[in-house]
Amino acid sequence: MKKIIIALLLISSTLTTVTAQELTWETNIKKAADLSNKTHKPMFLFFTGSDWCGWCMRLQKEVFNTPEFVSWAKQNVVLVELDYPRRTPQSPEIVQQNAELQQAFNVQGYPTVWFANATNKDGKVNFSQLGSSGYVAGGPGVWIAGANKILGIVAKTEAAPEQKNSSNNKETKKTTTSKKATLK
Repeated sequence: MKKIIIALLLISSTLTTVTAQELTWETNIKKAADLSNKTHKPMFLFFTGSDWCGWCMRLQKEVFNTPEFVSWAKQNVVLVELDYPRRTPQSPEIVQQNAELQQAFNVQGYPTVWFANATNKDGKVNFSQLGSSGYVAGGPGVWIAGANKILGIVAKTEAAPEQKNSSNNKETKKTTTSKKATLK
């Protein structure tokens, strides 16, 4: 019986690892902005302390490393990891880029996720902030529902077609009043 339980745990952890590996997390903001514009998907900026932030690790384990999130992310966003590690070395360019983004988005705690649209103009990336989130208890369904609300995505089973239009109009009003940020 113990062998069966151990085997199931190994298979389960392997599936979680494989699922997490299916996602592509960009680290270069200019490359991510280009991809965002090319695919017409907003950017998902994940501000994390990967090697020290317990809530960041918990968010990844409970939400980002699940099949539900992987499927949702592939369809809806361009993933960008902006890491602020304490022990893991980073290139000076990434450290500078991430520090500028932390300031531009006024990130004061981790984990923070910002959704934003980006445009490249004259060598600068300009952001239109759509909304932000952090750790939310309840697993991938609850977290994704909150993200969908920020992005103005209405789940197919949530509302009838006439309700969807009014819901989308409300969400559009939220995003048109979004903040602007610029990265040099």
